[in-house]
Amino acid sequence: MDLETFNDFCRNLPGAEHVVQWGGADVWKIGGKVIALAREEDGMAQVTFKASDMAFEILCDSPGIRPAPYLASRGLKWLQHYATPGLSDDSLRAHIRASYDMALARLSKRKRAELGL
Repeated sequence: MDLETFNDFCRNLPGAEHVVQWGGADVWKIGGKVIALAREEDGMAQVTFKASDMAFEILCDSPGIRPAPYLASRGLKWLQHYATPGLSDDSLRAHIRASYDMALARLSKRKRAELGL
């Protein structure tokens, strides 16, 4: 997945907001909570996303995937797709969507209502 495809996918998540921070990374949030972030390296987006406990355990040792620098070192379950083979674009989209769903679930009912969700 390239950076443009990543941003196009995240742009279509209801209520998602884009900011550029942390050294020029494209960061997508909902209600102030990070969904996913990416930066381009050698024509491929290095995508970081929150993972369920099970997905983290299964994927963290897969080729092209690693515990996310900085985030995982703080005990958080975040993964980074950084090289091939990694995940297929469809699998990566599914994991970004799951990260979105986890962030959305952590928002208060009031915040969800403010966002129209």
